[in-house]
Amino acid sequence: MKNRVISVDIFRGLTIVLMILVNTPGTWSHVYAPLLHAHWHGYTPTDLVFPFFLFIVGTSIAFAYQHKTASGATYRKIIVRSLKLVGLGLFLGAFTITFPFIKDFADIRFPGVLQRIGVVFFFAALLFMNFNWKSLIGICVAFLVGYWLLMAYVPVEGVASTFDRAPNNLANYLDVKIFGTHNYKPDYDPEGLLSTLPSIATSLLGIFTGLILTSKRERKEMVLMGMGAAMLVLGYLWDMVFPINKALWSSSFVLVTAGWANMFLALIYYLSDVRGIAFGGIFKKVGANAITIYFLSSFTGKVMGRIPVGDTSLHGWLFQKVYVHDFMSMELSSLLYGLTVVSFYVLLAHVLYKKKIFIKV
Repeated sequence: MKNRVISVDIFRGLTIVLMILVNTPGTWSHVYAPLLHAHWHGYTPTDLVFPFFLFIVGTSIAFAYQHKTASGATYRKIIVRSLKLVGLGLFLGAFTITFPFIKDFADIRFPGVLQRIGVVFFFAALLFMNFNWKSLIGICVAFLVGYWLLMAYVPVEGVASTFDRAPNNLANYLDVKIFGTHNYKPDYDPEGLLSTLPSIATSLLGIFTGLILTSKRERKEMVLMGMGAAMLVLGYLWDMVFPINKALWSSSFVLVTAGWANMFLALIYYLSDVRGIAFGGIFKKVGANAITIYFLSSFTGKVMGRIPVGDTSLHGWLFQKVYVHDFMSMELSSLLYGLTVVSFYVLLAHVLYKKKIFIKV
């Protein structure tokens, strides 16, 4: 991006750091509540992390494609990048450490985090290249309202649809029907098919923020703060009829998480870009290789969780031998393990940045 906005780089890197932290506790049996996803309806700080990343994907699209022409070359780059992201996600879902290093077909998960990033990037970038901001607002509203109407009023095999985790939840029903055994859980997938529509809206809201940051407006941080507050209010009002829910990526969830994203980004923007306070440099370095760092952390975590050591795995053995002690709680031990993992990847990002190695996916 030309004329980089430092806060966007910091926000992206911070989000990746948090993604790694919440994905790699020492043990899932002992995790502090804020570092877990909400059981179903509602949200925790952890539930903000993934939508923050999709939001910043949209913001980055506004920077990267604002002055590009809608040409075949540009479309090819968008398609190739999207396919790379989807391919990496499918690889993570299919990989196993035993020969031939691919799970049985029935056990491979088709949806996933990287797959959703790839699909959302593809559609958000294409929409941005072909519509002005006023049209994009209309498309975003159509996605959010349309998703709500589908989830609330389309019956499932003659039974009224529900927002609960049940067979007559339309999003869950479609995932089971279409993906079968290839879901995260037998009855649903948090990165499922129908919920991709509102996740694209998350990225579109990030695009609007990017357009503000690239404009000549005064007091941009105040504009973003006001937008964020308005989205929070609208999201909580919508929660009364369409509950805030990450697994469903509900329309209220989109607004609430985008509201928080705007407010946090406004604060970072004010401190780093307006006041010129030097902070968050390490997060900027992580953000420079965001997808690479995330992929490596996910891949390594899978490998360590599957290498057997005695009656546990390499991951479990390291956790028990190094982090579990009588003088601290298991939750603290689990957190310290996660922080160690984060520290390793932050160090790796620092080395890559110093050597000017930027792996673009």
